[in-house]
Amino acid sequence: MTVLASAGPLASGWAVHGVVLRRRLTAARRDPLSALPTRAAFEQQAARALARRPHAVLVLDLDGFKQLNDTFGHAAGDAAIRATGASLRDVLSVAPGGMAARLGGDEFALAVPMADPAALPWLLHGVHQAVCAPFAHEGQALSVGASIGGSLTAELGTVALPLALRRADEAMYEAKRDGGGWRIAFGPALAHTTTAGRRTGRTGTHTPHRKEAA
Repeated sequence: MTVLASAGPLASGWAVHGVVLRRRLTAARRDPLSALPTRAAFEQQAARALARRPHAVLVLDLDGFKQLNDTFGHAAGDAAIRATGASLRDVLSVAPGGMAARLGGDEFALAVPMADPAALPWLLHGVHQAVCAPFAHEGQALSVGASIGGSLTAELGTVALPLALRRADEAMYEAKRDGGGWRIAFGPALAHTTTAGRRTGRTGTHTPHRKEAA
């Protein structure tokens, strides 16, 4: 057997290993339930995008998710996560350059190129409507609510993703405290100290906006 012939199986083995490794890396960067990028993948991609141009950053938390699980079972909760992922992908289909991710549990984030503050309410409205639309599960039409917070890097005066996420997170909790819908955080000042970008009972200064009238 020549050296080249003996190297053939080895090269083939490394090729297969490379394919498997790439698949594992891809899987690690994509949430299997929502089919959206993971937090780590989103933070890496969004940080680069924010450095290039102004963005709107949204943090979204599902309302009534625990009750849905308790009433209809965890399979219904999984269906809600899948439906939310599909809804966010639909929204991004008309928002070139935008990205979304499942941060964990029933929390999601989006980053969408945006320099005009007047466009943010329209985006928040569209995301809220899309996520709250009924979805099918085992012959039933189920739905969840959503609390969404948004921030604009152009308003914050920074391209730092962590600050944009924290301000959006504050606005989201303000919306949740008031029963859902969406809020906008203005300015870089944090209303509360945060730990890993999360808080309890934030009050901040936000544009109040309850769920839109039908």
